[in-house]
Amino acid sequence: MKPENILQYCLANLEGTVRTESWGESGIFYNPGGVLKRGVYVLTVKEKDGANDAASRLDRPGVYRVNLGLRKGTYARLFGALPARPPKGGVASVDADFSAPDRLIPHPVYAWMGWAAVLNPSPETFEAMKPLIQESYEYAREKFAKRRRGVPAGI
Repeated sequence: MKPENILQYCLANLEGTVRTESWGESGIFYNPGGVLKRGVYVLTVKEKDGANDAASRLDRPGVYRVNLGLRKGTYARLFGALPARPPKGGVASVDADFSAPDRLIPHPVYAWMGWAAVLNPSPETFEAMKPLIQESYEYAREKFAKRRRGVPAGI
């Protein structure tokens, strides 16, 4: 799988999503009609290490990480209880090899928020991720609706 294939899958199959490039990653946001400034994260693809996020060792040639936000219940079912928020520059305190490819793992930094990640998913792993991508999309839609209610009409 190439990062572009994953991003294009999301744009083609998740209505109301847009792609944004920032902070060294490509993000898929739910933001129909561009109503909110950025929208709500559904999924990101990160291709380089950041100052506070180097545990996946994305500095290796061709290595990238797909990240998606899950409902806390789904996260707990897959990985156990949410860990505490790590200190700045730290990683989540979970039993995971954050640099292992093709394995669904807690996100190295944002596990405390219910995020999961996969480095370089194979086509088979990506197929298995599709229900989780759908969940992340539906969760983003719910968050969008809550935020939208707080935005004045016409903005």
